[in-house]
Amino acid sequence: MPFAKCFVRLAVIIACIAPATAGALSPPQATSDTARSDPARAPDPRTAIYELRTYYPAPGKLAALNARFREHTLALFARHGMTNVAYWNEAPSPEAPDGRVIYVLAYPDRAARDAAWKAFGSDPEWRAIAAASEANGKLVAKVDSVFMTMTDYSPPLSLKRR
Repeated sequence: MPFAKCFVRLAVIIACIAPATAGALSPPQATSDTARSDPARAPDPRTAIYELRTYYPAPGKLAALNARFREHTLALFARHGMTNVAYWNEAPSPEAPDGRVIYVLAYPDRAARDAAWKAFGSDPEWRAIAAASEANGKLVAKVDSVFMTMTDYSPPLSLKRR
């Protein structure tokens, strides 16, 4: 995806998730070590690693993909120490007729991200859900991932475990 297009998309996403009122960022809730050992703690929004993920659904599979996220995936992400920041459905366009699922996750650091995804990918519950939801074909044709850190001039953002 061209840089300018990615930057505009990111600016819109950040504008949507920033609190409506100004104020200080939430106080740090955990260091990298404690956040990694205690998945119930959310990362510090100022130092977190954010991952912007874009899922391109297989033709006709957007509803099933949204259902899998809604009914299973968000809870499994949280169980494995990932902080669910926000989720969107992109409006259909000529390059993505069904639209795309775009979401942001947060982690204390890159090592915590890698460990969380490894644990998620090997989770027997996730494997069973993925297999059942893809019994009639894959739900996702392609995934894009961009890693980000917050700038010092970004509006305040609060990360809480749900």
